Amino acid sequence: MTTEAATGRASHGGLRPQELTEIVDEAYDVVMARSPLEASLLGDRRFDAELPDLSATGLTSARQTVTELRRRLSQVDPHGLSTADLVTHDVTSHVLAQATHELDDRYVQTAAGPMTSGATIGSAASALLAGMPKIVLHSREQGDAYVERCRRIPRLLHDAEDQLRTGMRTGRVPPVRLVAATVRQIDRYLAAPAADPLLLDPPPDHADPQAWRRRLGEVLATTVRPALRRHRTMLAGPVALAARPDDHVGLCRLPGGVQLYREAVALHTTTEQTPDELHQLGLDLIDALADEYRELGDRVLGTTDLPAIFGRLRDDPALRFSTSDEITAAAGAALRRADDAMDGWFADRPSISCEVRAIPEIEAPESTIAYYQPPAVDGTRPGIYYVNTSEPHLRPRFEAEALAFHESVPGHHTQIATAMELELPMLQRVAYLTAYAEGWGLYVERLADEMGLYSDDITRLGMLSFDSWRACRLVVDTGMHEFGWSRARAVDYLRANSPQAFANIDTEVDRYIGWPGQALAYMAGRSQIVGLRDRARAALGSVFDIAAFHSVVLGHAAVPLWTLERLVDDWVTRQCG
Repeated sequence: MTTEAATGRASHGGLRPQELTEIVDEAYDVVMARSPLEASLLGDRRFDAELPDLSATGLTSARQTVTELRRRLSQVDPHGLSTADLVTHDVTSHVLAQATHELDDRYVQTAAGPMTSGATIGSAASALLAGMPKIVLHSREQGDAYVERCRRIPRLLHDAEDQLRTGMRTGRVPPVRLVAATVRQIDRYLAAPAADPLLLDPPPDHADPQAWRRRLGEVLATTVRPALRRHRTMLAGPVALAARPDDHVGLCRLPGGVQLYREAVALHTTTEQTPDELHQLGLDLIDALADEYRELGDRVLGTTDLPAIFGRLRDDPALRFSTSDEITAAAGAALRRADDAMDGWFADRPSISCEVRAIPEIEAPESTIAYYQPPAVDGTRPGIYYVNTSEPHLRPRFEAEALAFHESVPGHHTQIATAMELELPMLQRVAYLTAYAEGWGLYVERLADEMGLYSDDITRLGMLSFDSWRACRLVVDTGMHEFGWSRARAVDYLRANSPQAFANIDTEVDRYIGWPGQALAYMAGRSQIVGLRDRARAALGSVFDIAAFHSVVLGHAAVPLWTLERLVDDWVTRQCG
């Protein structure tokens, strides 16, 4: 039996069709060129001096390139491709469709807020202030490129301002709340010149590190800070005056927004589920969680009353952290415990390590509770689990373990670091497909319970709290963007139907406003993974192997959900044969 047949992991034993190889490699180059900050963070240092091109000419050129790649890909006959090449075809098709969606639907004209994805969908300023301080410089060439990149910041912000002006002329404006969040982030940057987060350490082999740092400091003082002040003035002035109020936050409030949202839903979930169906799924899941809350609530808190359970979890000071160090310590302890328990559940484990770090101060106030940053493909940086340690008295202890399992091991780190080490085209190794990635992260929160990773029943209530959170997302994301809910209605729904801390609810709702459809992918992805696992177990009976199933799910890197279904079904067929 071949390795692929036994494990379901990708194997490119034969020659991939030359045209497909060329298209995939070119698509990767296009993705990296459009997101040069991400390229640097991933360890692809070809674009170290570059920033995203948000000019009208640049976006038109990118659109033409993507269109041509899609045309060429459509001429590659998928019949006769190997399993691995067919997956490559599927992933490339999805990545190019996502790029077309972002370019065609002019997200850049409504881009605002630090809770969104990069400079094309989110605020250009926020993307800079969050991404650039994380870059590590390893050589003099990289150091010189970083200084040049900083010199180019005014052009990026100028182009972003032109796009915002175009949007204002056509009624395509960002939500005022996200504009204000970006202004606050810029203000935090401008208020701390002595500790400028963009003033990186010089490369270790630099001949004159002090001179290099003086040169960089001069660029920041004379070029970057004035450009950010100008950008802030525009955001706080004409953009804020034209921006959408809190009762008009959804995409449905923009010209063409209903169709735009439905395209976003299809691309993020990689399913044919409609916003109506996803909204109802969320309502049904909230109802189904009630019995689990009552069982654990009775055992742990002495009550089966849902509002009382939620109130206790939300308001009891004993269930909150006291210090920032406690938050990072809890995250690290959960990661290590999960890492020690992987045998028997996973046949293949990545060699790349994962570290826990606090979200930088310039991001933290408007940031989510945590996120994962992938390792660099060149091996220069591990995977990093960033956790929000600001205002620790607002951070729940009981959710810390579920959060760590989702973001690190066996969640995003296991999934993404595994992909990095597969013998696949680079595009597949780094592609982010929301339903697959976030579906896996949510799946492992429940898997961790099967693995016996939760310390006690109170942390298992944290697992249920996260389930409520993701179910509520289905309701409020569709509520705002499809049905026209106000922000206040979305916040009220989350407060009534989950024990999430109010501060977290506020930042999360703003995230859904700024990144439409992304929040739907968590439950869509988990539902598919759980359904495929149940189907495989039913077909294979006593020979079903959970570690082998996980190898199938993780063995081709990120894929659309329909591709994952085909891979699992093929694996089951081979096992039965």
